[in-house]
Amino acid sequence: MDTFSTMIIEAVDKIKNAVVKIDVYKTVKGKLRPAGSGSGFIFSSDGLVFTNCHVIEGAEKIMVSLLDENEIEATLIGKDPDTDLAILKIYAHGYSVARLGDASLLQIGQFVIAIGNPYGYQHTVTTGVVSALGRTLQTQSGRLVDNVIQTDAALNPGNSGGPMITTDGEVIGVNTAMIQGAQGLSFSVDINTAKAIAQQ
Repeated sequence: MDTFSTMIIEAVDKIKNAVVKIDVYKTVKGKLRPAGSGSGFIFSSDGLVFTNCHVIEGAEKIMVSLLDENEIEATLIGKDPDTDLAILKIYAHGYSVARLGDASLLQIGQFVIAIGNPYGYQHTVTTGVVSALGRTLQTQSGRLVDNVIQTDAALNPGNSGGPMITTDGEVIGVNTAMIQGAQGLSFSVDINTAKAIAQQ
């Protein structure tokens, strides 16, 4: 196998057990019904999960599925609409913890890999390069998020909240948005911003 493929396979291998699918439920006409899904990743050994704020917005019940399809109910720990980040907690076993990298070391043209659940297709891997750094992105609520990483890795609805990783398997961003109708424009919130939010 070529070196390039081996590099991607090894990077994905390091993080795949930390990536989760998130299903959200809301009450409709008195019954709890599925109301969308997204992605997330476990970043601490005590089961804390990063995702996007818009993924879990208004959720009455949040279920998290691991790679082994073990499904666990999650608790919302906190959310920050300004950066579109949210933190969930799960009580489970059999997962690994994503290694968080340093987004300040990223360079334009650097190779990156996204993992998530677009349209519910669990653990979909896409690749691309860093197209620009330090972008400002307007979220769905109209707020502006700074220090956003722009890449051309394909993201689709459901990728939100999943990790953007380097070829070393370290998370450098939380995938947050693609621009509707645009090709090859995807954005991730810088992991350094996410770490700062997590500490709050």
